[in-house]
Amino acid sequence: MATETWTPAHLPDLYGRTAVVTGASGGLGADTARGLAAAGARVVLAVRDPEKGRAVADRIDGETEVRALDLGDLASVRAFAGAWSGPLDLLVNNAGIMAVPQGRTADGFELQIGTNHLGHFALTNLLLPHIVGRVVTVSSGLARNGRIDLDDLNWERRPYRPWRAYSQSKLANLLFTLELQRRLAAAGSEVLALSTHPGVAATGLTRSMGRLQSGFIGLGIRLVGQREPAYGALPTLYAATQDLPGGSYVGPGGRSGERPREEEPVEAARDPELARRLWELSEKLTGTAFPG
Repeated sequence: MATETWTPAHLPDLYGRTAVVTGASGGLGADTARGLAAAGARVVLAVRDPEKGRAVADRIDGETEVRALDLGDLASVRAFAGAWSGPLDLLVNNAGIMAVPQGRTADGFELQIGTNHLGHFALTNLLLPHIVGRVVTVSSGLARNGRIDLDDLNWERRPYRPWRAYSQSKLANLLFTLELQRRLAAAGSEVLALSTHPGVAATGLTRSMGRLQSGFIGLGIRLVGQREPAYGALPTLYAATQDLPGGSYVGPGGRSGERPREEEPVEAARDPELARRLWELSEKLTGTAFPG
C-alpha cells in the first residue's frame, strides 16, 4: 500500500483565523507561518529581529504582520501580550535555541530554559484570555534525554552541559503542554494544548554552535533527517489544524512528507506531579499564572 503524503495543501480553509508563530524569521517557524498564511490565516510573525521577520514575511503569500518579541526578556513578552487585542485562534510556541554556550537571559535565567520554556510559559499565560482555539508548543525528540532539576532549573550550581540543558528545556515543553491541557479542561475551556516535534529536520538552531559541531549535525540531518527542511513543519501544521484531542503529541510520519502521526510523550513528561511542580516554579520565576 502506498504511503500517504500530507502537505500544507491539505490544510483546511483558515480564512478569518489569526495565528501567532514565535521564531518565524527562519527555519520551522517561517515554514509554519507560510503554510498557515497560504491556507488563509492572518499570521503574526513574532520575532526577535523584526527586520529579518519582514524579509520572511515579504516572501509569504497571504496576510502577515511582523511584531517584535524577545522570549529571553520578560519585559518584551509582557509588551507583546499587552499590545494584543481581539481573539487569537492559534498560538504556535515554536521559537527555540539549541545547545548554546552558557549564558543568561535578561531576567537571569539560563538561556535555553529561559527562552524555550519560561518565555513561552509567560507568553501563553498572558495571551490565554485572548486565545479561542489552540496552543501548539514545539518540543524535540531529545526530550527523552531530559531531566528536570527543580532545585537548579537555571544551572546555577550544576556544571553546565549544553545538550543536557537543551533536553531539559524540551522536556519542560512537554510537561507544560500536558499541565496546560489539564488546567484548561478543569476550567471548562474549549481551548486545546498540543505539542509536536519535527523529527530530525534542518532548522536554524545549529547557527549558535561551533563550526565542527554544526557541520557534524548537518551531516547527520542529511543522512537520517527530513529530505526537505519544510517537512519538519508538517507536525506543527497538523497539530494546529486537524481533529485531535487536547494533550496530543504529534511527530513526523516519515522522512519524505508522510502524514504526521500521534505519539506518546516520554514517560517523564507524563508525570502530573512533576508537571504541577514545574508549573508552580515557572509561575514564581516569571510572575505569570494561569488566568482565572
